Amino acid sequence: MTQIDQAKTNRITQEVRYIAKLEKIPSKLLSKRIASNEAVIFSNNIRRPKKTTAVGKGLKTKVNVNIGSSTDKANVKLELKKLREAVNLGADTIMDLSVGPDAQRVRNLILKNSPIPVGTVPIYEAALLARKKRGSFLKMDLETMLKCIENQAKEGVDFFTIHSGITREGLKILKKSKRQIKIASRGGAILSAWMDANKKENPLYEHFDEILKIAYKYDIVLSLGDALRPGAISDATDAAQINELRHLADLVKKARRKNVQVIVEGPGHVPLHQIESNIVLQKKLCKNAPFYVLGPLVCDVAAGYDHITAAIGGALAAMYGADFLCYVTPAEHLRLPTISDMREGLIASRIAAHSADIAKGIKQADKWDRQVSSARNKRDWKKLISLSIDPQRASEFRHSIKARELKTCSMCGDYCSMKLTEASLPS
Repeated sequence: MTQIDQAKTNRITQEVRYIAKLEKIPSKLLSKRIASNEAVIFSNNIRRPKKTTAVGKGLKTKVNVNIGSSTDKANVKLELKKLREAVNLGADTIMDLSVGPDAQRVRNLILKNSPIPVGTVPIYEAALLARKKRGSFLKMDLETMLKCIENQAKEGVDFFTIHSGITREGLKILKKSKRQIKIASRGGAILSAWMDANKKENPLYEHFDEILKIAYKYDIVLSLGDALRPGAISDATDAAQINELRHLADLVKKARRKNVQVIVEGPGHVPLHQIESNIVLQKKLCKNAPFYVLGPLVCDVAAGYDHITAAIGGALAAMYGADFLCYVTPAEHLRLPTISDMREGLIASRIAAHSADIAKGIKQADKWDRQVSSARNKRDWKKLISLSIDPQRASEFRHSIKARELKTCSMCGDYCSMKLTEASLPS
């Protein structure tokens, strides 16, 4: 039975109790939202991650971290180091996006070592296998695609990005469009090229019912990928993006009828003034299914700083109702991220998520901020640092230039505002 099955029969699962306690909400309320698919729990019924999590209505905004090898760089030890660092820095989920020759080994080691939920994009492995066995990913067949999905489910993957919304109809709209970047999604580009070469419909769309059977069997969350998400702000909210979103809304209905947990992925590159309308439209079309946004990046000029553009967009998107943020690193569009890049991207996204939770009125979200402010007012540097979102960075800054007086910092010194007002305006 899936989490939805049990929620609909008023059974409070172990995972619901665990998450409700963390979120400080009633178990029955969370179970009700699971039943209506306004929230989902990432927990493959074979692996059951030690630190599972949930995304959706009334819950804290969660952050995903992408890791994995590429065709240019494959270092298993490095990816495992990224995993450990991501977990230590507070990532809620991990996605393995490996496309290198060691992809299966990387995935299996991540699954073995990750205490948090793990997601993948099975079409990547299907493409790799077709290339290895038949000379080209364009020779993939449905059997290979479904086998990859089933095998990864058996291995314990908790959620899949499935690009089932890109169709031949959507590609016709895309070809007529004036998009600067036709397709930015790797999975979307693979399927688009396959459809064009084989003159066939997307198998993941035509055979979605078979994917649902696998997802139901292992209680895997389907993350419906936005293959036609905008890769430039000038392409945002165009006809191709909206056409795919409408298909995704139909697939959400199918998943719900089969009691399969489902979330919807969203853009992409979106200017600030279009973020709210994108969130509102998704929530309306998809009947409040949890929304997973990739950024969104709010401008295109910040190569090397896209963790900042994504944090700005992510904070706004989450404030308007997005439930789940995919981190973006400073290396986005430029290279495979290093551990340092991953750290920068994750902290930026966690700041965005927490800021949005305050604005959304998530229960006790601002309690953390009040504790930090109290420590700052008392100049209790040890406590302030320990409570910071990145204690290591805070400590490095605090100790890099020593203040003459312990109770001040080297910025204001003798003119510390809190020190000067302490006597005249006691708190």
